[in-house]
Amino acid sequence: MSPVRRCSRTACGRPAVATLTYVYADSTAVLGPLATYAEPHCYDLCAEHGERLTAPRGWEVVRLSDPSAPTRPSGDDLEALANAVREAARPQDRQQGGRGPRAADPVEVARRGHLRVLRSPDS
Repeated sequence: MSPVRRCSRTACGRPAVATLTYVYADSTAVLGPLATYAEPHCYDLCAEHGERLTAPRGWEVVRLSDPSAPTRPSGDDLEALANAVREAARPQDRQQGGRGPRAADPVEVARRGHLRVLRSPDS
């Protein structure tokens, strides 16, 4: 017997990623993360069958998300990342408002990887 649980749908041999449970009293189908143990009253589904799941007329489908699953970045996350990259790509004098380097700024003497050796202009 294979340690990987397979989709319960007929003729589907893909690995299961979600478990479907019916709550008959509430007319609800609950699709959640793959259960720890295979239960006789639950159905294991692959990703494709989990996404295409429909319930009988009058029933509600509740989809529970897996908190350990990686989340997709939102539009705000991507925009913030793009803005940070644009800001980092600007020349140094434009970042300071076009005033050029200030006298109190430390002077970079050497660089090794991401580390910098700075010398204060006072010394």
